Amino acid sequence: MRKFFGTDGVRDVANSGKMTSEIALKLGRAFIKFADKNGRNGKKFLIGRDTRLSCQMLEGALFSGMSSEGAEVYLTGVIPTPGLSYAIKELQADGGAVISASHNPAEYNGIKFLGSDGCKLSDESEESIENLLNEPPSTSKEIGRIYDAKYLVNSYTSHIAKILKPESAIKNIVFDCANGASAETVPELVKICGLDSEIISRDYDGLNINKSCGVMHMQNLTNYVTSNKKFMGFAFDGDADRVLICDSQGRIIDGDIILWVLARWLKCESVVVTVMSNLALENHLAQENIKTYRCPVGDRYVLEKMRETGSKLGGEQSGHIIASDFTSTGDGLCTAMLFLNAIKDLGENVNTLIDRFGRYPQKLTNLTLTRPRTEIDMEAINLIVKTHQEKFESGRIFVRTSGTEPLLRILVEAPEKNLVEEVSQILESEMIKYA
Repeated sequence: MRKFFGTDGVRDVANSGKMTSEIALKLGRAFIKFADKNGRNGKKFLIGRDTRLSCQMLEGALFSGMSSEGAEVYLTGVIPTPGLSYAIKELQADGGAVISASHNPAEYNGIKFLGSDGCKLSDESEESIENLLNEPPSTSKEIGRIYDAKYLVNSYTSHIAKILKPESAIKNIVFDCANGASAETVPELVKICGLDSEIISRDYDGLNINKSCGVMHMQNLTNYVTSNKKFMGFAFDGDADRVLICDSQGRIIDGDIILWVLARWLKCESVVVTVMSNLALENHLAQENIKTYRCPVGDRYVLEKMRETGSKLGGEQSGHIIASDFTSTGDGLCTAMLFLNAIKDLGENVNTLIDRFGRYPQKLTNLTLTRPRTEIDMEAINLIVKTHQEKFESGRIFVRTSGTEPLLRILVEAPEKNLVEEVSQILESEMIKYA
């Protein structure tokens, strides 16, 4: 069982707990030891980061640990997580690490590792790294060099720009960069593609990432779109591996609707979604003879299921979308370009998507944990879920602990909103003692 790693790498409040410079140094050293044990081909490893104030502190510790084990480390600076994934393959590196806490507030930070294929590591690989954390440094090794590789940010941006067809470059759209990593790529992307668009939340200062903007605060984008009579808008999270969209009325087009559109455009035979996706998505895909597979929350679990089932498309309601012919991980910028291509080719009316999708009412309740996640009695919680699910034939209940935050998440879904509210309240009252 992993103790350090969660759903998306190691994450904590920066300069405390699991996210100190000392831990970052150990993680860097352990990652290279792990690569050595698994037959790495060379010495090249990349490190990228988002815009948090703590990133450079952790970057220094991380590359110190990696270079102490003989790794040649290439620093890209501020880059989206999918940008580092692309750069690893572009440079034919043996792997890399992203310093980011994704959608979390600025006081948090995290480290997630990628393999030579640009994909996030498996649970088993992360457990192996944990087991190497306290091993002493390999003093017999040569010390690796550190290189500046900021040019790879532009390489990634140019790659994304090639995805958008010239005829799909519609006018009057907005990009919300969440004061995060996409602020380094979207301005150049807009320029290359000739997009008639505006960019908001692009002036990062180390402390304002995800603050009242991006996918976690969609009202920033929706207010801008409706107030300025824009056609549509795209919002990213701090490391730009997620995207959510809003139409001209300010209504949110989430990952489920994005998957519905892309699946039809890509003529998919199957699509992978998580346990959080709305039942309406399954129904729509079934009408197109597209099979749906479900998996746990987390884009790396989506990718694992895609490989297992041979699916070319998968994603999460939260906006992580993987189209395997274009990307190896969730990629908000890539998804935005694909979506623009899709609505053009399909002749979609963006302002009718939400009405036609007909989402089942859902309610997600978050209970703050008062104890470590490993001490939560999930057996007792699952028994409560099973008891209520047997009486809840028309709907669906799903309960899990968050892999990135100290929360117990309770999801209730049903055709009737009042039933969703009723069951949610009952579950919350019964489970609060277990949180």
